[in-house]
Amino acid sequence: RASVYGRMGIMFPMISGVGELRDAKKIVEKVKEELRSEGTPFNDNIEIGIMIEVPSAAMVAESLAREVDFFSIGTNDLIQYALAIDRINERVAYLYRPLHPAILKFIKHVVDAGHKEGIKVTMCGEMAADPLCTMILIGFGLDGLSMTPLAIPRIKRIIRQSTIEESRKLLKTVMSFSVASDIEEYVKAYVIERFPEYFQTNNDN
Repeated sequence: RASVYGRMGIMFPMISGVGELRDAKKIVEKVKEELRSEGTPFNDNIEIGIMIEVPSAAMVAESLAREVDFFSIGTNDLIQYALAIDRINERVAYLYRPLHPAILKFIKHVVDAGHKEGIKVTMCGEMAADPLCTMILIGFGLDGLSMTPLAIPRIKRIIRQSTIEESRKLLKTVMSFSVASDIEEYVKAYVIERFPEYFQTNNDN
């Protein structure tokens, strides 16, 4: 009903495969039929998207991309499920590594699959707001980043001072690494050297 007041979309979370997505889309169509029968106005062309946050969804991203209008990669859960760790458990929290080779490959696979089908691919979660990851995410070609308002200024600053070519080159280099700690060390050194005025302030704090 809210769609008559402006552009909006519906995003389904925790989709694990095409079957679940189709079931969810059937519910949307059922609701539309109910609104039509009631004579209630709505926009019949509401965009449908999904949150890619389950490893199985990332693996079948090509099939899912043909069924939706957009993807949003939910990194918090995707990383947790892919690496089999609990972020809130202090004993294993150190294993939560956004720059793990497997996570980078998941992201690349999802972005490539979405763009191949002509849909937008965005990202939300802590990784989207991490300044050490920004150039990597630019390199992937993501169409948007969602984050808390406080994180926006520093991420905008890095984006404005970066280029797609440089970011792609950095991504290509780290994608050749097979150990998470090697990627983390390389990216941290690169980004801090690239933006010393910003990271020096953070280090002092």
